[in-house]
Order: sequence, then structure tokens, then C-alpha cells
Amino acid sequence: MTTRLRPLSEAECYARCYGGGNLDVKIVKVPRRPRYDLPVSGEQLRQAFEQRLEKREPEAA
Repeated sequence: MTTRLRPLSEAECYARCYGGGNLDVKIVKVPRRPRYDLPVSGEQLRQAFEQRLEKREPEAA
């Protein structure tokens, strides 16, 4: 068993577990895809769904 002379900080523990930064790995930002223009709005979609629910027959208990 190893005896520590001092407690390790969280950063030191992380570095020991996962290693320091590696130059082989690079973080890049991926450009977002443009949004599509949809023929209906969210509110229109919600209303159409509500109408379909109202047309359903009640469930038999």
C-alpha cells in the first residue's frame, strides 16, 4: 500500500486517471445544418393532433 505525503487535488487525480492533454486529439466545431422551412407551424401541428384526438371514439373500460 502507498502512503501519500499530501492529498491530491481533483485536477491531479483527473490527470493521473485520464492523462494530460494529447496533441493527437483535436476538438473541432461542426457547423450546424440549416433549418428547413416547414409548411406548418408547431401550433398548427398541435391543433391538428388535438382534432384527431377529439374524433377518436372513447375507450371501453
